Amino acid sequence: MTTQTKKMRRSRSNRMLAGVCGGLAEFFGISSFWFRLAFLLALIPGGVPGILAYLLIWIIVPNE
Repeated sequence: MTTQTKKMRRSRSNRMLAGVCGGLAEFFGISSFWFRLAFLLALIPGGVPGILAYLLIWIIVPNE
């Protein structure tokens, strides 16, 4: 029996800025549109929650 573990990586092919949303989409197996929309909605109440989360993921998660 082989088990494959998924590793979170920023996408090189599905990216607009740093590949964060594309990497999340590939990891969870859904469209990157939904992650981009979520970060956009998180920017509405002053910007800090969305920008902070995006920057933290950008710094912590390595590239493909």
